[in-house]
Amino acid sequence: MKHPDPGSSGSIDSDDSTPLARELAELTRRRQAIAESTLPLPTKTRIFTVANQKGGVGKTTTTVNLAAALAQSGARVLVIDLDPQGNASTALGVEHRAETPSVYDVIINDEPMVGIIQHSPEFDTLDCVPATIHLAGAEIELVSMVAREQRLRSALEALLATEGQRYDYVFIDCPPSLGLLTINAFVAATEVLIPIQCEYYALEGLSQLLSNIRLIERHLNPKLRVSTILLTMFDSRTNLANQVVQDVREHFPAETLETIIPRSVRISEAPSYGQSVISYDTNSPGSLSYKEAAAEIARRGATN
Repeated sequence: MKHPDPGSSGSIDSDDSTPLARELAELTRRRQAIAESTLPLPTKTRIFTVANQKGGVGKTTTTVNLAAALAQSGARVLVIDLDPQGNASTALGVEHRAETPSVYDVIINDEPMVGIIQHSPEFDTLDCVPATIHLAGAEIELVSMVAREQRLRSALEALLATEGQRYDYVFIDCPPSLGLLTINAFVAATEVLIPIQCEYYALEGLSQLLSNIRLIERHLNPKLRVSTILLTMFDSRTNLANQVVQDVREHFPAETLETIIPRSVRISEAPSYGQSVISYDTNSPGSLSYKEAAAEIARRGATN
C-alpha cells in the first residue's frame, strides 16, 4: 500500500483510505497550510494574562507554546514568568537560579524590567522575564507596599515606552491561585486567556475566576476582558472530552478558539529538554495545534 509522502501535497489515492493514510495526509495538509500562511501583526502590543485558578490545566504549557509559535511566525514576544515554580522559564531555556535577576526584583525592588529580560534560545524574537524561588515570598512582601496591585503594570508600561523595546505580544504566566501576584498580572494585561482541560470537573472554579476578573475590571483595570478560551488535553477517544468541548463552546461561543490542543506525549516531554514543543518536535500534532491556535489569536486580534 502506498502511503502519502510527508512532503507531498497531502492528496491520497482512493487506495490510501486507511486511518493511518488519512492521518498522515491531514498532518501534511496542516503543515503546508501553516507554512504558507503569514500572520498579521497587531498595531499595538497585546498583553495576555494566562490564568486558571485550577491547577494542571496546561497553563504554563499554553503560555510558552503560544509565545514560541508567534515568535516563530515573526512576532516579537515577551513572556513574564510570574509563577514561583519558574516552569515557563525552564521551558524557554532561560536561567532562573536563585541569584538570577528576576521578576521579583522588578515587582519588589523597582528594578527596570529592561535589565532583567533574557533572550530565549528558542527564537530570535522571543524574550523572557524569569521567575526565581524568591517570588514565593513576594505575596507577603506586597501586602504592605504602596500601589501593590499596580507594580507589574507600571514596570511593563515603562519597558514598552523604552526605545527599541516594542513587543507585539506579552504573555504573563500566573500561579494557580488568586493572590497579589495574579492580581498584578490581571491589572497589567488587557486580555485574559483561559486554558480549560477537556476532563472531568473542567468548568469547576471557572465561574469564580470570571467573577474575580469582573471585580478587577470594575475596580482596577477597566480595559481587561476575557478574549480567549483554549481547550487543552483533548482525547478524542472519550465521550467526556467531546462533551466538555460542547459545553464550553455552548457557554463561550465567541471566546473559544476553534483549535483544540490534543493530549500529547511530545508536549509533555518538551519542557524537560528546556524547550517548547514548537522547537522540540515542530511537526508533531501537538506543535501544529499550538501553531494553529496562535494563528487564530493573531487573526482575531487583527479584526478587533
